[in-house]
Amino acid sequence: MLEKVTNYLKLIRVKHYLKNFLIFLPIIFSNNLFKVDYLVKVIFAFLAFCFTSSIVYIINDIKDREKDRLHFKKKDRPLASNKVSLLEAYILILVLALLTYVCTWYIHITLYSVILLIIYLLINILYSFGLKNIPLVDIIILVSGFIIRVLYGGAVIGIEVSNWLYLTVMSMAFYLALGKRRNEINHSKETRKVLKYYNKEFLDKNMYMCLGLAIVFYSLWTVDINNSNLIWTVPFVIIICMRYSMIVEGDSDGDPVEVLVKDKILLLMLFLYAVILMLLLYL
Repeated sequence: MLEKVTNYLKLIRVKHYLKNFLIFLPIIFSNNLFKVDYLVKVIFAFLAFCFTSSIVYIINDIKDREKDRLHFKKKDRPLASNKVSLLEAYILILVLALLTYVCTWYIHITLYSVILLIIYLLINILYSFGLKNIPLVDIIILVSGFIIRVLYGGAVIGIEVSNWLYLTVMSMAFYLALGKRRNEINHSKETRKVLKYYNKEFLDKNMYMCLGLAIVFYSLWTVDINNSNLIWTVPFVIIICMRYSMIVEGDSDGDPVEVLVKDKILLLMLFLYAVILMLLLYL
């Protein structure tokens, strides 16, 4: 029983929920984190997005299960290894869809938020069914997922996402997506068709261009926001990005979540950055 539950959790990719914490950025940076009614809405919105993203992961694994069996790492995924049946996967999708509905109904989520959630679901289904094989389109869809998370986090509490936050997240998302493709060339060229259109030189140049832009946009945001002390977080961001780049330049497969959860130094640096940021914003 425990093994079956573990396989279900792997199928819905719980550890990838880390990306969904982007939903909290608007409430944090707007200094509304401790408004209970706002926080409750964002928490339920976070859960709804987690369940929706799990639906996307399951659909992708159903579609790719044959190719995954040929991959050195993905062959151990629950569907590819037959540890979870197709019927169980479809039942999980229905359960997750119901949980998403319950979460959105409970907080009386806005129409704009629902539209963002549907857009995220649809573009990622299209990604699984062919768009991931079109160069640049595949990267744009990966980036859109990060942007939608931030917009969604603002929409559920009626807060407009600042231009600087949007530009910073967008640029950083391009950096992460390009870095993921860069390292997949070493590990997944046989199972991911789109990689034949890319080379390391192209990906390196563009990922570091986007990283530079992200740091510039973040720096300008700290200057523009009504808190002059935030500029002191810029060095922390630069060092964190350097650490991440060092890992990606190594033998990592480039997946942002995998990079994060496997490097304790990077986790510690992010934790310290978060603590400093919260102190500067709320004290």
